[in-house]
Amino acid sequence: MKLVRVGSAVLNQTPLAWDANKANILGAIEDARLQGVSILCLPELCITGYGCEDAFHSRGVQDTAWRVLEDLAPHTRGMAVSVGLPILHHNALFNAACLLVDGEISGFSAKRFLAGDGIHYEPRWFKAWPAEQVSEVERDGRRYPLGDVYFDCGGVRIGFEICEDAWVAQRPGGALARRGIDVILNPSASHFAFGKFEIRKRFVLEGSRAFGVTYVYANLVGNEAGRTIYDGGALIASGGKLVAAGRRFSFADRLVTSCVVDVDGTRMLQARSGSMMPIVEDEPDGRVVVPLRYPDIDPLPAMAAFEPWEEGRHVKEEEFLRAVALGLFDYMRKSRSAGFVVSLSGGADSAAVSCLAAAAAALGVRELGLEAYLGKLAHPAASSGARTETDLVDLILLCVYQATRQSSRTTREAARAVASGLGARFLELDVGHVVDSYVTMVERALDRELTWQQDDIALQNIQARVRAPSVWLLANIRGALLLSTSNRSEAAVGYATMDGDTAGGLAPIAGIDKAYLRRWLVWLEREGSAEFGPIPELARVNEQAPTAELRPADHKQTDEADLMPYDVLDAIERAAIRDRLTPVECFRQIRGYFPHHPDRHLAFWVARFFRLWCRNQWKRERYAPSFHLDDENLDPKTWCRFPILSGGFERELADLAALVPGMAQTPILLQD
Repeated sequence: MKLVRVGSAVLNQTPLAWDANKANILGAIEDARLQGVSILCLPELCITGYGCEDAFHSRGVQDTAWRVLEDLAPHTRGMAVSVGLPILHHNALFNAACLLVDGEISGFSAKRFLAGDGIHYEPRWFKAWPAEQVSEVERDGRRYPLGDVYFDCGGVRIGFEICEDAWVAQRPGGALARRGIDVILNPSASHFAFGKFEIRKRFVLEGSRAFGVTYVYANLVGNEAGRTIYDGGALIASGGKLVAAGRRFSFADRLVTSCVVDVDGTRMLQARSGSMMPIVEDEPDGRVVVPLRYPDIDPLPAMAAFEPWEEGRHVKEEEFLRAVALGLFDYMRKSRSAGFVVSLSGGADSAAVSCLAAAAAALGVRELGLEAYLGKLAHPAASSGARTETDLVDLILLCVYQATRQSSRTTREAARAVASGLGARFLELDVGHVVDSYVTMVERALDRELTWQQDDIALQNIQARVRAPSVWLLANIRGALLLSTSNRSEAAVGYATMDGDTAGGLAPIAGIDKAYLRRWLVWLEREGSAEFGPIPELARVNEQAPTAELRPADHKQTDEADLMPYDVLDAIERAAIRDRLTPVECFRQIRGYFPHHPDRHLAFWVARFFRLWCRNQWKRERYAPSFHLDDENLDPKTWCRFPILSGGFERELADLAALVPGMAQTPILLQD
């Protein structure tokens, strides 16, 4: 029985933050050493940060990464530690994992399959390393093996699958198993998306079973570069059993998860596998032999344990809460902001944003403690005077209700109640006189009265736009982030006032659809997480029909009357944008989902969606940065590109009109 303690570290890194990244890596190495770890896996590109974008093509970045690597090496005495960095070789840049062994640089395994879809753009910066190719990279007069290599460290064979390598059909792990690998390390930068953690668990488990190895998976955690949130979640599996798992959505800078594995046990799994065809030559290509001594340790039972919420009924609700709260916290501290400002209208969207901002304080304090939480904030105003969690929410979250003539008592009281329930600071501003001044000024210039019959959209939008300067002013005074409150359903059809309710430096819910958001608010009102909620004051929001509240009260304005039912809108969006269906195909699909709606209504809503989608791409291009939460994102900078000017699906919509001759023909609302 050959027992080895292996470890996986999740790190909260920042692109190009050399000293902070190095400190996190050194801290993880020391934490692992205290746990008795001999083999430690750290995340992909952890030295530079994963999200460096085009800065990867700076020679200065590559040189600095190498110097940091040299600084790290002496701290790995008695251990084998993988760290990630870019390596320039033969005028090509490679995403590499360096194995530091007993204080020395031993060599580099290069990533074979690059992530180039969705939010990932690796082929823009890196080249994929070809299978079974081995070379050497020279640095300061020394040569190091590079490529499709594996390491024999004191008799334990270690190979790599770097992130995307494990997600493809022809995984490198199969070839590694034929070489008699004992441990596969997977340094990853795998972004959060709903349900994605279950996929990761499957490939870790299946890799350990099919290849007969111990499989160690490491990931980033937190908001690394602005839009992408990483959930951490270290995983270690051996011989088809999950033996260790780390916490997800942690507010800590680093977490090390470790366990003892039996190398001889996994070797016998390979020996018993009838399908395993080993490579038996004495010195197969790509082997790097380095000495390493392993301490004698006693066998310890290991079993992966997950937090109760991860196996409960509301996993998606919990993931949404925790992902956005962590994303907001990191965005606040890394941008050196003093907190958040939200224009709280009393409706669902702004209430959700306010709750998530409060959760950024509550969840962090409950994990780290108030003192440690405050110690992570870079802006002194964000922590001054906070003695309790309630004090902290009051300090970092300002909610502002801005009334016009169309504002109702219902939304005013709902806004006040939600802010009070969260413990946030609350202000009321009356901006109606500012609206009146603009309207009067323009009426004089045009020499005519502006009326709801003739100027409906203009009169709605001026109210939304007037609210922006005052709330921006408050954010600037406080040194805080102004959070935009637009959701994905509104972004799809442009149902938002540019420079009005889209105003802000960050749009935390722009990646989530309105129908789900409303369900989440009901959950948060009635149940909530064990660590945040319930918030009964949300009942005042949840009992309302969503409304922009920009027309006079006698118009009885609601969002769904302006657009269509939100569940229909979201179904059309998924069919049209995610699945790339034509208008006719969308109509045929959704009529099965909504048989209670007449065909002429469904066809009209499909046509309305496509027309509004095309006309409002310019708005999506101007939205504040949003968080990526699932694979239905509309962010044109990271996920869903579409031309600003296009033919508008005119031929396709004509086909739909011919299919459903009774399709309603009413004016399409344009809210700019």
